[in-house]
Amino acid sequence: MNRLEFLQRAGLLSTGLLINTLPVSGSDQSKYTSKRPAVGSRNFSSKSVEAAIKEFRSKVKDEELGWLFENCFPNTLDTTVFLKAQGNNPDTYIITGDIDAMWLRDSTAQIWPYLPFMKSDPALQNLIAGVINRQTKCILKDPYANAFYDDNAKVSEWKDDLTTMQPGIHERKWEIDSLCYPIRLAYNYWTLTKDTTPFNASWKSAVKATLKVFKEQQRKDGQGPYTFQRTTAWATDGVPLAGYGYPVKPVGLICSMFRPSDDATIFPFLIPSNFFAVVSLKQASEMVLAISNDKALADELSQLAQEVSDALKIYSTVDHAVYGKIYAFEVNGMGSHNLMDDANIPSLLSLPYLGAVKMDDPVYLNTRKFLFSDDNPFFFKGKAASGIGGPHAGMDMIWPLSIIMRGLTSTSDEEIKDCIRTLKATHGDTGLMHESFHKDDPKKFTRKWFAWANTIFGEFIWHVYKQKPHLLNA
Repeated sequence: MNRLEFLQRAGLLSTGLLINTLPVSGSDQSKYTSKRPAVGSRNFSSKSVEAAIKEFRSKVKDEELGWLFENCFPNTLDTTVFLKAQGNNPDTYIITGDIDAMWLRDSTAQIWPYLPFMKSDPALQNLIAGVINRQTKCILKDPYANAFYDDNAKVSEWKDDLTTMQPGIHERKWEIDSLCYPIRLAYNYWTLTKDTTPFNASWKSAVKATLKVFKEQQRKDGQGPYTFQRTTAWATDGVPLAGYGYPVKPVGLICSMFRPSDDATIFPFLIPSNFFAVVSLKQASEMVLAISNDKALADELSQLAQEVSDALKIYSTVDHAVYGKIYAFEVNGMGSHNLMDDANIPSLLSLPYLGAVKMDDPVYLNTRKFLFSDDNPFFFKGKAASGIGGPHAGMDMIWPLSIIMRGLTSTSDEEIKDCIRTLKATHGDTGLMHESFHKDDPKKFTRKWFAWANTIFGEFIWHVYKQKPHLLNA
């Protein structure tokens, strides 16, 4: 079964099309009817998140924006979380929405905006601790896999994979960010709560497994143990040259066979993900030293972070004829580079959001100009909106993630307001965000239930409400 057939079977794409098309809603008040499940049908309810929604609705005059926030912000909790255990050993499985599988990346990103609300909500903290526990189990099962099932006996639906997968694994695409996101969640949970309960011997073993994979994928001693091949006409779902990818020069960077979009890389040194790895390795080092006093492991993590950081200083940038020095998207360490960006996070656009570079970093600012120009092959401008997409959903399909990230990384009030206006105008009368929408018609979109986009929309709007509330009533 190829990717298109899988998406069609899963109901993510209309048969024979790359998009879902919904009828236009009427212009009356009924379009502001709640899109949330009934209270008794919600998977989890957080008193602190509900209080935030109530506060936002009472303070922000924009009715449509309030409606969107109430629909989107709790969407992960309402529809995708499954808490299986209570007390000291919670176990939380999170699906992406319309795909019943747990991605290490998406599960972190979906739950991330709720971290600040844990302080006044022990039940929410317990739920998030359960995500950390589940991610630890997933990494120990297979640190090269990116997505897992709740059922450890379930066999992957990808029947055309030539990569061997254990039962319980949905997909085995090696992506650097898959191992960075669990550290991001763990570190920020720890710093906010000071709770060390989830960070036991198993968690430490998962950190060691992460370190081992990162070092293997520096490919200093050959190509390493990982390969991926799939019989498919979808070019971005396969890895060339016997599943190892195109060659690289071992310069200290880490190879990633896939992007956070789950599309194959062209050149294996994926720059945004290597920046993310530096941040994550430093965070893991700090945690290991503070929690288990393992200086040897902490030093090993810190040393790898420094090695990758040093390599990025040499190999991550390109002198562009128009924009000056900018960050490349992918390189091979031998002089080849790919200049573009993808809406999925980590992206070049998202580097300050991930704590990888400063907002006023001159190279980032140059890169940002490139990203929102016609020189970026995946920046699309149409009648409905402009924004970044990527190969995953095809040409002319803008991802709300890119518009949201543009707002989250902007210091311009006008740019932030424009992002909010665009998001309001492109939900396709559904009251929810989507994976992507057509640049000329937001009612043509992919994935009607994509929780990450919903939750990060809520994160963005809540951030603006707390930092620049005047922009919401402008």
